[in-house]
Amino acid sequence: MSRNKLQDRIRLANVETKHAEQFNNLLRYVFQVTNRDLQIFGWENREITQAKLPVLKYADVVGWFDGDKLISQLAVYPFQVNIFGRIYEMGGLTGVGTYPEYANLGLMNKLMLHALTKMRGRKQSISYLFPYSIPYYRRKGWEIITDKISFEVPDTQLPKTKKVPGNVERVTIEHPDIKEIYDQFSMQHHGAMLRNKLAWEEYLRWDLDEMTVGIYYNNDDLPTGYLLYWVAEEIFYIKEMVYINEEARVGLWNFISAHFSMITLVKGDIYKGEPLSFVLDDGDIKETIAPYFMARIVDVQLFIEQYPFKKQDKEGCLIFTLSDPMLEWNRGTFTLNVDKDGTGVLHAGGINPSLLIDIPTLTTMLMGYKRPTYLARIGRIQADEATVQFLEGLIRPEHPYFSDYF
Repeated sequence: MSRNKLQDRIRLANVETKHAEQFNNLLRYVFQVTNRDLQIFGWENREITQAKLPVLKYADVVGWFDGDKLISQLAVYPFQVNIFGRIYEMGGLTGVGTYPEYANLGLMNKLMLHALTKMRGRKQSISYLFPYSIPYYRRKGWEIITDKISFEVPDTQLPKTKKVPGNVERVTIEHPDIKEIYDQFSMQHHGAMLRNKLAWEEYLRWDLDEMTVGIYYNNDDLPTGYLLYWVAEEIFYIKEMVYINEEARVGLWNFISAHFSMITLVKGDIYKGEPLSFVLDDGDIKETIAPYFMARIVDVQLFIEQYPFKKQDKEGCLIFTLSDPMLEWNRGTFTLNVDKDGTGVLHAGGINPSLLIDIPTLTTMLMGYKRPTYLARIGRIQADEATVQFLEGLIRPEHPYFSDYF
C-alpha cells in the first residue's frame, strides 16, 4: 500500500484502558523488553498490562490507529515539580513509541504537537522526560536539566561511624513516614518531583521484591531521612537516599557502614551536582556522571508568571527574541520586566532585542542547570556582556535535583 493511502487510513484517538494490551505490546517492542527481563523482576506480561492500567486511566494517552491497531503513542502524566520553591504543573512525557513500519510519516511529531498543545491548555507550563535519544528531543525543544552521578565505594573506604543522637529502623516500603520525609525533601530541592500516587507507583514499579527501607529517626523520634536499598552478592545497592538534614545523612551512612562484614561494595546514584567523594574520608572512589532528565518550557509566558527571579536593587527590563522548533506561541520578540521583588511579567513584542535564544537553552538556563555566562561562551545565546551579566543577576544559583523515573 502506498504511503499516501496509509496516511489517509490512520486516525488520531485517545488510548484507553481497553487498549492496555496494545499499549504494553508497543512499549515492549520499541524498548526491547523481553520475557527474560520481566522474569528477572518477577513479572509476567499480563501483570505488566495490569500495572499500566493506572497510566491509561489517569494520564493523557494519545495515539495513532491503523484500523483498530495502535501503531504510535505517547503519554503525558499529570505531575508537579518544585521550581525554586514554586509549585509548577508539569507534563511528564513518556510511553513514546512507533512501530518501525510506520516510521517517517511524521506521526510522532504530530503527536507531540498535540500533546504540548493540551499541556498548555492544562496550565502545564513545563514538561519533563527521560530521553532515549538526546539529539531527537533537542530537535523538539527539550534540553538537559539534571545529571546522574553513579558511585562505587569499596568496603575499605566506607565512612567511619560518627555519633548521632538518632537511629535507623528497617520498615516496609508501605510505611507512611517514607512519603512524609520525601514531601519535606522535595520542597527543599529545586527541580524535584512532588510525588503523587501515580508518581510513587512509577518510581517503584520495577523494583525487586528484596527492596528494604531504613528510616532515620532523630532524638525526638521524628523521621528525617530514609534509604531504599537491597543487598545482593555482597553489594549494597542504594536506590534512593533522602535526608532533611546533615544528621540524617550521617545516620544513614552509619547504617550502611554497619553492613561492612556482609558487603564488599556500595553502589548508588546522586542526582545533584554534589559528588560523594568530597564528603568521604577517603574520597578516591569511582564516580561517573551522565545526563539524566530533560525539560522544555511549554508556555513561556505562563512559566515566567510563576518564576521567582532573584530580588533586584531596581526594576529591570530585557527584550529578547525566542525561537521554538514546535510551538508558535513561544516564537517572536518578548519584553520581560522584573520588579525589585523578583516578579517577572512577559509581554509579546519589543524593539531592539539584546538577546537571541531558543527554547531548549532558555529552559536549561532558567532551571539553573547551565549559567548564562557559560551559555554565551559556547554560543548557545547571543547577547552582549551587559545582558549576560543582567541574566546572571536574575537567575538563582541552584542546580536542579530530580531522582524520579517514568
